[in-house]
Amino acid sequence: MATDYDAPRRDEADLGEDSLEELKARRVDTQSGSVDVDEVDLAEAFELPGGDLADEELTVKVVPMQADEFRCSRCFLVHHRSQLAGERNGEPICRECA
Repeated sequence: MATDYDAPRRDEADLGEDSLEELKARRVDTQSGSVDVDEVDLAEAFELPGGDLADEELTVKVVPMQADEFRCSRCFLVHHRSQLAGERNGEPICRECA
């Protein structure tokens, strides 16, 4: 809870004398349920630079699997033969999945 150090301090005797209505009124004032709608609208309109890729056409050169590579039967990634851990049920498994 935030403390206002500039506000006048009250004794413990004064704190016990607050009426129930005063306490309820203070509680309602500090817990307002209003939401700042302007920030929400601002966040929706905010656009990251380079975020819109709708007009971009991505081109990737696809290279077929080489003779010294294998496809792991668990993660389905293509690895070099040096990453071969073994075979299970006749299918190759990489070191990361073994």
